[in-house]
Amino acid sequence: MLLVCDVGNTNIVLGVYKGQELLRYWRISTDKTKTSDEIGIIVHQFFNNEGIPTDEIEDVIISSVVPTIMYSLQHMAIKYFDKEALVVGPGIKTGINIKYDNPRQVGADRIVNAVACIHKYGGPCVIVDFGTATTFCAISEKNEYLGGTIAPGIKISSDALFQKASKLPKVELIKPEGVICKNTVKSIQSGVIYGYVGLVDYIVRKMKMELKNDDIKVIATGGLSSMIASESETIEIVDKFLTLDGLKIIYDMNRKS
Repeated sequence: MLLVCDVGNTNIVLGVYKGQELLRYWRISTDKTKTSDEIGIIVHQFFNNEGIPTDEIEDVIISSVVPTIMYSLQHMAIKYFDKEALVVGPGIKTGINIKYDNPRQVGADRIVNAVACIHKYGGPCVIVDFGTATTFCAISEKNEYLGGTIAPGIKISSDALFQKASKLPKVELIKPEGVICKNTVKSIQSGVIYGYVGLVDYIVRKMKMELKNDDIKVIATGGLSSMIASESETIEIVDKFLTLDGLKIIYDMNRKS
């Protein structure tokens, strides 16, 4: 079995693969102060609750956009699973040609998503990842990572409104019935959710125009992808496990080559 770890700024998503099947997955908060022992104990509790033997983990792969937590994660893999984790970064085989001005600036999560998208859906495609930031990535039919756009995430936008506007409350991110709302809470929800739908559709359409191709698959992933996709006119596929699947594919490319 393979343990995959996707480390984002807000959450760490862990998954266990047996062959090509994702058996279980879990989500914990990203805490840069946690030690390898604290993380290891949490992961062991997950395994115990699901009845998964830790000694059956054959390898570990990590993708991270938070460098300061990497020592704890890598040490956790060694101490609790007796494995030296494969880390997505320079020197790792991905099978894609990165066209960024400086390829090292592309977040590991964006590369992992691109690899998964190419293998599962094929290019050309646009990937929209709803995380702490919302990223838009364009992939060509030649499996080239062309670049993309980074926007503030939905939760960041909502939290900023609460923090900067004295009389506005913090609200739950749920979709109201419409955009003409009769109370403050629903008005904020409407502005954040439907405003974000507009942002997504506009950027995707602009990408299609720049690529001069309207026949491009649009795949969404991340926590709030289903909510936005339910209103979006451009998102075609919601794939909650795109990043985890990408880690499994990259692992197979590197460890089994």
